[in-house]
Amino acid sequence: MNQQNIPETISAVPDGYMKNAQGHLVPRENVREQDLLRDQVARSLASHALEINQKLAEFKKKSLGDIDDLVKISGERYGVTLGGGKGNISISTYDGKYKVVRSVADLIQFTEELEAAKALIFECIKRWSVGVNPHIQTLVGRAFAPGRNGQLKTAAVLDLLRIEFEDADWKEAMRALKDSIAANGTAVYVRVYERTGGSDQYKAIPLDLAAV
Repeated sequence: MNQQNIPETISAVPDGYMKNAQGHLVPRENVREQDLLRDQVARSLASHALEINQKLAEFKKKSLGDIDDLVKISGERYGVTLGGGKGNISISTYDGKYKVVRSVADLIQFTEELEAAKALIFECIKRWSVGVNPHIQTLVGRAFAPGRNGQLKTAAVLDLLRIEFEDADWKEAMRALKDSIAANGTAVYVRVYERTGGSDQYKAIPLDLAAV
């Protein structure tokens, strides 16, 4: 297969060529038909994904702006100034068919005190090794196992705080765990729900691929 080593700084691809993953220009006639088909499908789907991503960004911006305006208007009616973007808000259509929820959640990170909590927790398990419930060992192990991105699973670590033992060392471990929790900003979410028939139940309108 003929290849030309073209510097990657050159972004334009000449007619009749395709750039491969190494940044080389390859004559289109030398590219396998299956590779061409794969490229076409992947490029088309990526293009649509970028469009959807942009629309979601625009939707979130509009949603937050509209909700902020609604909160401010509500405050003005009563002569008070409200901080529109700082709290959880739920708004519904007049007939109750749709509900839009803006929620603000703290972004949690753990300080170096987590290592002390981890050591104390495993000391407890070591001491309880005889007769300890194996589910507790599994839960603790999973809590401190990093996810695919190499980060701890925050929810799994926080779940440990739900476990109560009348043990001084465990209580000290939980105190260290609580001390290791630090807020690192906030994240704002917009979720839209649709009423299920004539019931009081709502189902979320999926805005992510996994839920569609």
